Amino acid sequence: MSGLRVADFDFDLPPELIAQQPTQERGQSRMLLMNRSTGVLADMQFAQFPSLLHPGDLLVINDSRVIPARLYARRTLVRDRQEPTGQVEVLLTEPAGGDTWRALVRPGKKVGVGERLVFSSASGAVELEAEVLKRGAFGERLLRFAPVRDFFAALERIGHMPLPPYIRRDDAAMDRERYQTVFSQEKGSVAAPTAGLHFTPQMLDALAAAGVEVARITLHVGMGTFAPLRVERVEEVQLHRERYTLPPATAEAVNRARHEGRRVVAVGTTVVRTLEHCALAEGAEALKAHSGETEIFISPGFPFRVVGALLTNFHLPQSSLLMLVSAFAGRERVLAAYRHAVESGYRFFSYGDCMFLA
Repeated sequence: MSGLRVADFDFDLPPELIAQQPTQERGQSRMLLMNRSTGVLADMQFAQFPSLLHPGDLLVINDSRVIPARLYARRTLVRDRQEPTGQVEVLLTEPAGGDTWRALVRPGKKVGVGERLVFSSASGAVELEAEVLKRGAFGERLLRFAPVRDFFAALERIGHMPLPPYIRRDDAAMDRERYQTVFSQEKGSVAAPTAGLHFTPQMLDALAAAGVEVARITLHVGMGTFAPLRVERVEEVQLHRERYTLPPATAEAVNRARHEGRRVVAVGTTVVRTLEHCALAEGAEALKAHSGETEIFISPGFPFRVVGALLTNFHLPQSSLLMLVSAFAGRERVLAAYRHAVESGYRFFSYGDCMFLA
């Protein structure tokens, strides 16, 4: 849809509605049900979600696992410069091949190409070392890590969970478990696919017992989650690439559901982007199992080919994810639903409540 501005996807959100903690028990969130054809709303609990699905529905989840990607490094002495060294925060955003990673560095102005960063444990033991290869805008850096026996094991020892910046607290021990979905498996995300955070093993068992088919994709959430949109017009938006895998069993399940006219229910915008990217690439053909990268941007006017219902959290104002939800159910209806959610005291963003659009 041409002519839309990023500012057309704004809404007022009192800061106290931004969830700073998860619910006491997983799955206790509220859920706003929305009929995407009429805009009719109903206030529910997420525990009621199984009652909204039908036997034969295909529920697709994202099994990406969040890595402890927030690190703290010491800058080593820089040759030919009389600059003091000190601690910097490094957020790994995606692997870039071999031992290299893209990252966001803060404060980033003084961290130059050629510098070495040293990452140590609380005891002072050096766990990782990296050289800055390239400098980008807005604190972006390309880092090359010295080879170690098990890079991800080192991250587990010294890394912190990469909670979003609107959660104004340090990560805690409970975030290691609560900022992961119960079905997370494939390591690689730097932010949780948050719609999946509500599920418990018991709910998944109940859905299977009720005849709901469950399939998995993997999409590793990357830098796009943290990068604000710095353009004015919707048609100018460009997203960072994110890595995905469509497994053979899921491709077959989606193809069967489409052929038989059964509903495909996406758990989260990451699932929507993966399935719709694959369908767009294949055209009228059946989906094929593969891995790749996607930078698909979904905004109002997008022709959905696969997804028939969507479970999602509430998203940031003027964000690409809010535009995706608006494409699925209509901008005015979605913004009206968000106003209702604010007035009704729903909790917003990663650790907040959810919305089911069907």
